[in-house]
Amino acid sequence: MGRSIDIGAGSLGAPAHIDLEELLATRLLVQGNSGSGKSHLLRRLLEQSAGLVQQIVIDPEGDFVSLARRYGHLVLDAAECERDLAAIAARVRAHRVSVVLNLEELEVDAQLRAAAQFLGALFDADRALWYPALVVVDEAQLFAPAAASDGSDEARRQSLGAMTNLMCRGRKRGLAGVIATQRLAKLAKNVAAEASNFLMGRTFLDIDMARAADLLGMERRQAEIFRDLQRGAFIGLGPAISRRPLRVSIGDVETADRGAAPKLLPLPEAHEAEALQNLIMAPGAPAPAPRMKRAPKPELLQEIFSQIETPAPDIIAAPPPELTDEEREAVIEEIIGQIVGEEKAAQQAAETLHRDFQLRCRIRRLGPNTPDTAEFRRRLTIFRAKEKFPEALDEAGWRRAVDLAARLPGDLQSVFLYLSRAAVAGQPCPDDAEIAGFFGSASPSRARRMLGQLEQSELIVARTDFEQRRIIAFPELGFETAA
Repeated sequence: MGRSIDIGAGSLGAPAHIDLEELLATRLLVQGNSGSGKSHLLRRLLEQSAGLVQQIVIDPEGDFVSLARRYGHLVLDAAECERDLAAIAARVRAHRVSVVLNLEELEVDAQLRAAAQFLGALFDADRALWYPALVVVDEAQLFAPAAASDGSDEARRQSLGAMTNLMCRGRKRGLAGVIATQRLAKLAKNVAAEASNFLMGRTFLDIDMARAADLLGMERRQAEIFRDLQRGAFIGLGPAISRRPLRVSIGDVETADRGAAPKLLPLPEAHEAEALQNLIMAPGAPAPAPRMKRAPKPELLQEIFSQIETPAPDIIAAPPPELTDEEREAVIEEIIGQIVGEEKAAQQAAETLHRDFQLRCRIRRLGPNTPDTAEFRRRLTIFRAKEKFPEALDEAGWRRAVDLAARLPGDLQSVFLYLSRAAVAGQPCPDDAEIAGFFGSASPSRARRMLGQLEQSELIVARTDFEQRRIIAFPELGFETAA
């Protein structure tokens, strides 16, 4: 379990947590009809993780600008800096400033274009700036609609492309999408499908209840549960939340929510019919002239840049912890263990897993001197081999095997370590399919070819006993697999 944040209480009153490190790697989708508490949930998530990770909020209604006073977020009024959003977004990534992009003063078409421009610039940042960041998009169905909606076709295409990049390809760039929608049916499926964590709130339409149940792995007959949820209650599932559907009541927040539900107010005192007519039919003030779109003043843009480049002291990260070599190695081993434990890790290329590893190292603030791809692959192989055969009867022999494997290239090194670990654990030689699966292949013939290459290098000798069971001997190490 990585760094956890408290989002409320579970069904039995125990605290409900979200693993922030896991969330950065797996993304989050929130659904609930209007009034279900989606914005309250997002606010709780942002407040609890403020100061732990950079936050970028795409806010179509201006509901999250109140974060600025309490947590130091920089509010960007898109209507005033619309033409320079790409340059601003680039500096936001470079200086790791938490921001709220307020779109409420823009028309729908302009909102779509502004969000696309801002998200696109975040996505296109240089590799050196791929720091971890939560990208929260409220009312995501506006920016990634499943079908034609408000706004021009060109603006919808741009915003949908930016949202798809965020959810499908943003992970390796450090961008973790957290999207909220009123209706799953209105959200583009390729955007929703990339989330691995879900918080589903109150909804009433059958199509939305059915999709929510499918995403949570529930039976269709259980979908009625979403009609009965109270405001602020959600069903959560995912590697960052819970391995089984968990009912969560979202906790209190510290900042004001402009989207709060309206309250009943007493009506004004009754008037005579004639007085009411005079009041309603009185000549109105002349209509204001249409607002002209003007370029932002240079001094305004300079003020925004200065705030980004010199963030407030209370959001500057503390110096990284001083770790001994042993403590640092323990953290690296823990991160590799987390990666190995994920279900899809075995099917991922080593380069892809290494990018995930680097991201997690940045989250744990280990500094720049982390293992490169080759060293990471070696450590990953060693970890997997030890996980497969945890009990070693000859630890000294295993250390010699690890040193000897350093001479070998990628897949050959994996096979050699796998077989030598089986030998020092006193286990029989795995079959060809097991060997192939260990280094991510489904081809037993490829495993046999690699065994032949190791034999030609005289690092192993393969023989069979009287019952035709294969035994692998390691001449330089002086041991062999069991019969």
